[in-house]
Amino acid sequence: MENRDEKREMVKLYTRQNDKTLYQLQRDGRIINQRIYVELHFGDIAPLFMESYDWFTKEAAKRVPKPEDVHAPIWCSISAENCLKPIDGTVVYVLEVPKEQVIYFDEAKWDYVLNRIYLPKDAEDARQYKQYLKDIGVANGFEFFQGRYQGKYPEEERRIIESWKRVFEIDQWTIFNVCGNLWEIREEWVKKIVHPGEDLEGLKY
Repeated sequence: MENRDEKREMVKLYTRQNDKTLYQLQRDGRIINQRIYVELHFGDIAPLFMESYDWFTKEAAKRVPKPEDVHAPIWCSISAENCLKPIDGTVVYVLEVPKEQVIYFDEAKWDYVLNRIYLPKDAEDARQYKQYLKDIGVANGFEFFQGRYQGKYPEEERRIIESWKRVFEIDQWTIFNVCGNLWEIREEWVKKIVHPGEDLEGLKY
């Protein structure tokens, strides 16, 4: 019988994860992320960022369907060169994944979402927005959601949130700004597991 996966376009991804995921992969045949893992990663500052992560999860699920038991995506690099190297307590998974399973986005734009500020579509839009803030007497665009302007500009809050969708629009494709997230890592997608001290650079494709 013909393997239907053979017709799929496959892409390479790389991701550093806690080495405890090795047991999850062996036990379940897949690795998934949980919201609590993201909270633990950020520690005390988690409350500041979780709304942004929850927004991303919701929007990403509109682009690639999310399994019901998954609560957060898995961050991946599109190249070995830009992947975090394995350190003690971690491993790097080298993956070959069907392209339609990948949520591509611009990590540079993600900083706007994480900081909960307006994401302009281009330089001219950024200039106009800066002038707009000046015209309405707002000195700091960081304070619409947390700060002196919180709750005072509901229309502006909606406008900012709507602008974040541009994080999925990639204007310039480079290994340094493009990430490819997954909802899960399936065992059959894992082509190599790189441990601390092993060479990752030699795995570039």
